[in-house]
Amino acid sequence: MMEGNSTAGSFTPSQQFSVADLVVVVLYFSLNVAVGIWSSCRVNRNTVSGYFLAGRDMAWWPIGASLFASSEGSGLFIGLAGTGAAGGIAVTGFEWNATYALLALAWVFVPVYISSGIVTMPEYLQRRFGGERIQMYLSGLSLLLSIFTKISTDLYSGALFVQVCLGWDLYLATVLMLVVTGLYTIAGGLAAVIYTDALQTLIMVLGAIVLAVKAFNEIGGYPNLEEAYLKAVPSKIVPNTTCHMPRADAMHLFRDPVSGDLPWTGMTFGLSIMATWYWCTDQVIVQRSLSAKSLCHAKAGSILASYLKMLPLFVIIMPGMISRVLYPGLRGLMIAVMMAALMSSLTSIFNSSSTLFTMDIWRKLRPGAGERELLLVGRVVTVVLVALSVVWIPILQSSSGGQLYVYIQAVTSYLAPPVTAVFVLAVFWPRANEQGAFWGLMAGLALGLARMGLELAYPPPRCGVPDQRPWLLTDIHYLHFAVLLGTATGAMVVGGSLLTPPPPPARLKDLTWWTLSQEPPQPSMDGTSEGPPDEPPFWAHICGINAVVLMCVNIFCYAYFA
Repeated sequence: MMEGNSTAGSFTPSQQFSVADLVVVVLYFSLNVAVGIWSSCRVNRNTVSGYFLAGRDMAWWPIGASLFASSEGSGLFIGLAGTGAAGGIAVTGFEWNATYALLALAWVFVPVYISSGIVTMPEYLQRRFGGERIQMYLSGLSLLLSIFTKISTDLYSGALFVQVCLGWDLYLATVLMLVVTGLYTIAGGLAAVIYTDALQTLIMVLGAIVLAVKAFNEIGGYPNLEEAYLKAVPSKIVPNTTCHMPRADAMHLFRDPVSGDLPWTGMTFGLSIMATWYWCTDQVIVQRSLSAKSLCHAKAGSILASYLKMLPLFVIIMPGMISRVLYPGLRGLMIAVMMAALMSSLTSIFNSSSTLFTMDIWRKLRPGAGERELLLVGRVVTVVLVALSVVWIPILQSSSGGQLYVYIQAVTSYLAPPVTAVFVLAVFWPRANEQGAFWGLMAGLALGLARMGLELAYPPPRCGVPDQRPWLLTDIHYLHFAVLLGTATGAMVVGGSLLTPPPPPARLKDLTWWTLSQEPPQPSMDGTSEGPPDEPPFWAHICGINAVVLMCVNIFCYAYFA
């Protein structure tokens, strides 16, 4: 986060950390452990469905809270506040765009996933296309992205924040958080993760609101924010597109498609491709919706998460902008909010990665593995991920954290669009086949890696230095590149599928939007658990009305801040 010119200069870690702050942090950890133990005892964790899908018995409110908490990691928390401080409100688009992807998840993708009876996303593609190479590729890619992007940014930013605020050793702070999160993830499975996420959401939202109210009070309300922000020249400077001066379009959501730092065309189209990947095809997110009692609970969970995603502009990004002008207090609460963000995203990643490895990779290596073996492997994988994360900390410390964060955003935008294209065509185009999908993914991977190699070879110039990078980097924004990459992959899948024989109709039953049964089968993954029952018409209508209201709120907010 950028510091302003006032109190920030005299700030030292130990000086303001009071007994009250310590009480808040201890209370926070105690609550977390208590909820973890309670939720672990509630669900039968001795079946594969109970451990990995919370017994398919989750209500809408913990699902919605968990969807929000899983997406608001500490990396995003600090990233949003820091980007808000550096460039204004345009970064809000990353949050508000989620509304449409979340509605697509609940109304389009989840019915297909439920009817196909799957547990993991690579498993869906394996059933849809046949063969094993797509499933193995996607499982490997998802695990690598989890370890090297999600876990690393969240750990780095969360631990850095604790180090700055508490003066604790970065290593000690991270190991402590990893041990607590690892313990209840291993013990309680998805149920423990979702219920503790609900607690984290409560802490994050209430804490962030209190901090935002205090920040707005100190600056004199929203009308003063724009004026004060545009005058604030930071004492600590970070290179950005305006040579450390606040952007003239700081208070605009939609920015110039050519010269804007976040062009509105990229934020509308490129971001939608990445949002569809994250919300509709990423194991971390979809696993929560698959644990719902019924389709209505999955839909209501998506709607709740969407409303919560409208909040960050007011409780994270604008306070980040205010931090350019002043440095607000309440540090115990800030640390609790940040730890909530860190721990909720870490538990989600640990749980979904262990599900991916166990159900997609281990079951292929050991086809005869029984339920006890799969549960044991799931827990062991979580332990290994925690250990890997601890080993990863010194590497993060030695690399420059800020640059790392930028690279990681880029990595996702170069690897995700091909996956989005394949999933969308798998669900909506019955003619798509295995050869087309596989070679489309390979072509997309090659193009994405080529662009990523250029990014690493030619980092952005520092402020005031002429930009000598190749035109592919200077003229094509990474969000625009996401559109091109998704389109190219889609064209490859279509071409490859049309040149090879179509999939047999029997393979498509219950696996595409057009071939869903009216009476969905009761899917089971272990031969015992039934899938969610049909939704009652009354609640289906209530969910539909709420979805329309939500879109109206979203469009109004976009129009107001555009």
